[in-house]
Amino acid sequence: MCGTDGCLVKCSSVPCATPKNDTKDTSITINLDHGDPTMYESYWRKMGNKCDITFNGDDSLSYFANGKSLCWFLESKLEEQIKRLHNVVGNAIVDKYYIVVGTGSSQLMQAALYALSPTDQLEPISVVSATPFYSSYPEVTDFLKSGLHKWAGDARTFEKNRPYIEFITSPNNPDGVIREPVVNGNQGKLIYDLAYYWPQYTAITSPANHDVMLFTISKCTGHAGSRIGWTLVKDKEVARKMTKFMEISTIGVSKEAQLRAAKILEVVSDSCLDPKMENFFEYSQSLMTDRWQRLRQVVMANDFFVLQKYPLQYCLFTKDFCESHPAFAWLICKGGEEEDCQKLLKEHKIHTRSGRRFGSDLRNVRISILSRDEDFNIFLKKLMAIRGPTNEN
Repeated sequence: MCGTDGCLVKCSSVPCATPKNDTKDTSITINLDHGDPTMYESYWRKMGNKCDITFNGDDSLSYFANGKSLCWFLESKLEEQIKRLHNVVGNAIVDKYYIVVGTGSSQLMQAALYALSPTDQLEPISVVSATPFYSSYPEVTDFLKSGLHKWAGDARTFEKNRPYIEFITSPNNPDGVIREPVVNGNQGKLIYDLAYYWPQYTAITSPANHDVMLFTISKCTGHAGSRIGWTLVKDKEVARKMTKFMEISTIGVSKEAQLRAAKILEVVSDSCLDPKMENFFEYSQSLMTDRWQRLRQVVMANDFFVLQKYPLQYCLFTKDFCESHPAFAWLICKGGEEEDCQKLLKEHKIHTRSGRRFGSDLRNVRISILSRDEDFNIFLKKLMAIRGPTNEN
């Protein structure tokens, strides 16, 4: 255990304290706007050649995969490893689900919106999510100016007596809170974005069992550059429409990326089952626990910022109680309503994403916790140096 809020994990080699030994230039700008998961490099470097795969010149010539999946471009090896990993972790039901693979979950969001939008309505169906919502939802929904769907904002203020699609992000991006549907109308269709429902971020309290569930390898294993996401879909017709969207937009998904992702997922599952290997999720959870403990120390010492608190929950994967350690910190300035937290941090060369982007206010910012160690350490040093109005004499 690493403190009282860990989950059967060993402390990382980084001291559970504010950074003291990092010698990198702290005058540089640290960009923590994007959730770029470079934190995971340390684990995969230790794995050496376990994830190596080789392609011959005559591989992957056909558009079609060898499997018999409804998603005709889904490689059978990737399908097998997706199902295996979900069964090992216990975070989602996979039996009797169709799997649709995409170029990251962003493309699958558009495919799901296309599949769930009625084609016989005079007006586009409304798309909503409860604030603070993932900042890309409005843009993904309206970017193509489709006549099928339109962004309608905060789910909490939506009128229930008309059709809608609701995004439920759980754990939520940006604040890490576990979410349930908000609108609860009888004409709604739900898309569960479960990109962060993995043991390093939150307790696995039950296997998810929803009609449409989005996952992505970028936040599961850190391989954002491979651009592989997948959707678990209950309804065959919805899966068929999502596959059609993928067919029209990109004629499938790169086989090389799929096969690399399959190998990576295989290694992750193996690490959970083979005691001779370092468990990927325990290793990652240890890093996240350590980072959150150190961040909370800085925030408590500064007394100008507030962080979201999370309850202890029993995790079926770790077989212990643990606290959430989200991929992002939802930081709040204690100043008045006009306090611009993003601007304040930018003045100290810390780039973050404003709460306005998430349907919230200027006092909030989202900060990525997934950067490399040296950048995270510099961020903490910069944050310690900030003194807001309440600290001034």
